[in-house]
Amino acid sequence: MTSQAQDERDPGLQPERTRLAWRRTTLSSTVAALLAMKTALHGGRSVAGLLACALCCALWLGFLALAHHRIRTLSTAGPSGPAALTSRYATAAVLCTVALAVCAVALVF
Repeated sequence: MTSQAQDERDPGLQPERTRLAWRRTTLSSTVAALLAMKTALHGGRSVAGLLACALCCALWLGFLALAHHRIRTLSTAGPSGPAALTSRYATAAVLCTVALAVCAVALVF
């Protein structure tokens, strides 16, 4: 094998699968946020319920922005494949997901 053949990387369908996984995760996050907001507003409006809705919306929008950035990066990748996900974006995505789950659990109890 030549060094040029070793340097070139064929990503195959991996970027497409990853892009679809980000879309599925965004859809799941949307459903979780909507159910959390519905639970918060069920039985009348209260200050705590409105704050919980605002927090759920902010977390969902944060995750949506992160996911959109990653999907765009995956879609515009060159022949060598997409750039690796930075630890800053990965940490932010995990924090948004965990915080949204914590809000949803807090609303249920």
